[in-house]
Amino acid sequence: MIRTLLLGLFFGLAVVLVLPWFILWTVITGNPDRMYRLGMQAARLGNRIVGIRVRVEGVENIPPGTCIFISNHASNLDAITYIPAIPRRVAVLIKKELTRIPILSIGMRRADYISVARADREAAAAIDVAVQTLKRGVSIAVFAEGTRSPDGRLRPFKRGALNMAIEAGVPIVPVSIAGTQRLQKKGSWVVRPGEAIIRFGPAVETSFYTKKQRGELLARVESLVAAGLPPEQQPLPRNSPIV
Repeated sequence: MIRTLLLGLFFGLAVVLVLPWFILWTVITGNPDRMYRLGMQAARLGNRIVGIRVRVEGVENIPPGTCIFISNHASNLDAITYIPAIPRRVAVLIKKELTRIPILSIGMRRADYISVARADREAAAAIDVAVQTLKRGVSIAVFAEGTRSPDGRLRPFKRGALNMAIEAGVPIVPVSIAGTQRLQKKGSWVVRPGEAIIRFGPAVETSFYTKKQRGELLARVESLVAAGLPPEQQPLPRNSPIV
């Protein structure tokens, strides 16, 4: 519990005392790279504060160009364990509620983070913004289940990320996040020390798919993400009740 409090204090001070200066730097230079690197360094330090060891596998599977990273979402800790493991600056699709946090919301917008609301019209607008971001050469990370899993098991993916990849013509990198659900359970604010595993699977080329075939693409990406998860995070059979 003490480590959790220290983590909250650390991020709170970083947002209030440090982030504004890097936002100003980004406004002056028009380049968010330095601010982004600072954020990733802060996330890695935050992991050490609470005793989280991050093991990264499969980095060699990431193609050199623009792509979409599609992952499962097992815990609130996914952002600070997974995003810093990506060896390039990425935009992230985030819940609209996060854009209400003072200062942090400005930094996220400057870093090309894209807010997504549940309303269909606003979600469609966010997808259009994401496609334009990809076409500018900025990769995107998406938690494709739409919300975090209540028990760590993989849930069915939404189709929005697949539409983005097909429309922008970029490959998909499936990512399996394992173990974070044990480090912080849904509904709890306490963070436990332990290991989080980030596995980058083989990239999927989307140029062979049309929007009519997005169901096939979705099934393939889901299966690749599932393949990198331990048994306790494997999806339940679709005809089984979710408990």
